[in-house]
Amino acid sequence: MKRLYSFVALISFFSFNSYSQTQGIAYTAVGKGVATTFLTDYHCLGVNTSCLGFGTGYEGKRFTTGMTEFSLGIYSDALNKEKLSKLYKTIRTDVFGSGSTDNIDWQAQADAAGDYLDAGIMIDAQYNWLGFSFQSERFGGVAFNVQEHYNWYSKLSKETTDLVFRGKFSDYFDELTVVFGSDTTIIPNGDNISADTLNAVVAGTIGVPLSLSDITNGSEIHFAWNRYYNLGYGRKLFGDSTFSIYAGIGGRFIQSTAMFNMTSDEDGLRFYSSVSPSFNIDYGAIANTNPSNYTKSGGIPASVGNGYGLDFSVTAQIAKFFKIGLAVNNVGSVTYKRNVYRVKDSLVGSMRLDGLANYNITNSLDQFLEEGGLLTLEGQESIKINNAANIRLGCSIDFGRIATIGIDVVAPFNRENPGGINNAVYSIGGEVRPAKWIQISAGYYGGGIYKHNIPVGVNFVLGKGTYEVGIASRDALSFFLKDANSVSTAFGVARFRF
Repeated sequence: MKRLYSFVALISFFSFNSYSQTQGIAYTAVGKGVATTFLTDYHCLGVNTSCLGFGTGYEGKRFTTGMTEFSLGIYSDALNKEKLSKLYKTIRTDVFGSGSTDNIDWQAQADAAGDYLDAGIMIDAQYNWLGFSFQSERFGGVAFNVQEHYNWYSKLSKETTDLVFRGKFSDYFDELTVVFGSDTTIIPNGDNISADTLNAVVAGTIGVPLSLSDITNGSEIHFAWNRYYNLGYGRKLFGDSTFSIYAGIGGRFIQSTAMFNMTSDEDGLRFYSSVSPSFNIDYGAIANTNPSNYTKSGGIPASVGNGYGLDFSVTAQIAKFFKIGLAVNNVGSVTYKRNVYRVKDSLVGSMRLDGLANYNITNSLDQFLEEGGLLTLEGQESIKINNAANIRLGCSIDFGRIATIGIDVVAPFNRENPGGINNAVYSIGGEVRPAKWIQISAGYYGGGIYKHNIPVGVNFVLGKGTYEVGIASRDALSFFLKDANSVSTAFGVARFRF
């Protein structure tokens, strides 16, 4: 891989596969599949801040702090576990630049294109750098955390998939330009071309080109990599042991490292992007005329946009054992002022780039953005993008020290915003507590791009709530079924209360 996705590298160091989104960074909720009325302390941020008003749940404990909590995952509605594992391994190898590269030849590129055709692929990773909260009955609860979030979703049409994976060798092109020394030759594109000739190909061309919107029709890619500085407050507004109302408000400052958004359908092609120089994308001559061109890079990927998000929530508690919560999260926007590009719907007559060197679909940014690739770009000064806001409704029943069960529904405000969920996700789940020091969770969720997922998890609570450590998976089926559509885990190793 040409560039280092440092966040993905950090998490990939632990060699885990997972998937995360509607439960936030809270590994304790991952195994349940539900979160709206289950989370406490800084885990509430971005989910339901009103739950900060309920306290920590452990007598004498008012402060909660944590770090080294993360989840990283891959999910597809069409690819099975074996192919998803291959995708994950190539991403990990690309990040470290060592080990088996698993590069693929021209035929393997064609096979990979067939695998990815019409396959919706979600890669979602979150990492909690630091979290802290204080909660008391009189004051309510206040929480802060710093969180990294990487989210990729793609689904490509037949022509787009072939061009991304095979580049200038795509079946879309009817001729290939071949250069041997000082001799340039144009030959028909076909199946019976020697490896030496293929190695000498510099471009693929077509005599009667199609427009970019026609080629990409039915394709979409939504990619966002953001850092969130979250702050929230929640408390009880009124009520007694029979009925009470809690409310919460939260917000975040957002630093964005990358944004890429493309949707192509019957209404046309819509595209905009802003990507950090750390991705090493060669825009070519168009960069010289872009008013937002930015090339400075360093050890930490430079941000390309800043913005904000606001959260509003309310939770009702009835008879101390039933909760129902409603939350609207991440209402706001990010303004991008560096490396901002839009697209011109032009004819695609040639391509000079190779196809993908392995199965890492996230490398397709090169195929779209670099000079000689699919898109004809236009630079612009800035662009304002609304956040991937969501609305969530959840409820739960607490059976005392024995168990808690609940349901969640999470829906998008705008499914086309980068980093958002595509359709409503619904879930049911909970936890049982056979002893004070252990919590075993399980559930079910579907909707969105999911088929049927069975989350499971275990959390160990030691020292009367002083220390927690746990691990969870968003889909236990991936452990047993070869045709499962995800590989998943999430965990935390450093959560303390005092």
